[in-house]
This record gives sequence, C-alpha cells and structure tokens, in this order.
Amino acid sequence: MRPESDLEGVLAVEHASFINPWTREMFLREFQNPDVSYIYVVRADRASVVAYCSCWLVSDELHINNVAVRPEWWRRGIGRALLRHILHEAGQRGAHRATLEVRQSNDAARKLYAGLGFEVAGIRPSYYTNPEEDALILWKTSLTA
Repeated sequence: MRPESDLEGVLAVEHASFINPWTREMFLREFQNPDVSYIYVVRADRASVVAYCSCWLVSDELHINNVAVRPEWWRRGIGRALLRHILHEAGQRGAHRATLEVRQSNDAARKLYAGLGFEVAGIRPSYYTNPEEDALILWKTSLTA
C-alpha cells in the first residue's frame, strides 16, 4: 500500500464493508509498525482501491486483521486471490501458520476461509458489538499448501 495515495480508498472500502469500521487513526497507527504491520490493496484500473487486507507478521505467524472487498466487486474471486497472495508471501517471509477472527454469522467469509484451509479453533464470546456476536477463531496451520 502507498499510504499517501491508498488510505482514502482503503477507508472507503472499510466503510462500505463493516458495521463498525476502523478509523483513519487506526490505520495510521498501523503505519507506525512497518516491521510487523502490512496493508495490501487491490486496485481497479490502477486507480481506485476495490479491496484490501491488513495483517501482522509476528514471528512465524500471520495475523489477518481485516479483509474487505467493495460490495459491487463481490463474487469475482478478488478476496480469494488477495488472501492467497498474502498467505504465499507470508510463507516466503517465514510464517508457518495464519489466524483470524470472523463473525459467526458471516457465512460468505467463513466459506472463503474454509476454502483456503482455515479451520475453527475456538470462540471469542461476545467479541463483536453492534450487534453483539461471537467471533470464531480460525487457524490455517500450514502455509505451504
């Protein structure tokens, strides 16, 4: 991500995708940890951001914080391609496994993650708010496959 030019696009995707979106300040804090924090973007026509993923690479683990695709770009394989790229790159950088949380009711995301080899490893009760909902903790235990 090019912070100076992509942040507005990432914020637009974020606000179009989530009930409780991250703020500009939250993203700016991510830029303060460039050794750990990464934000990947997908652009249409080299201009507008249509998808993004923010993640942390901590030791040998990839922590996926947010993944979002603008609703008008859903069902085109963008999220899957973006995550495959990130998982591959994390593996190249020494990560052996990946984790994320997802709303229990988010069937589309759960299907995407399961198709990429993520499995439910636990539940965080009442993790999400507005509306309150449990989070499923997912792990992919091998980034080589």
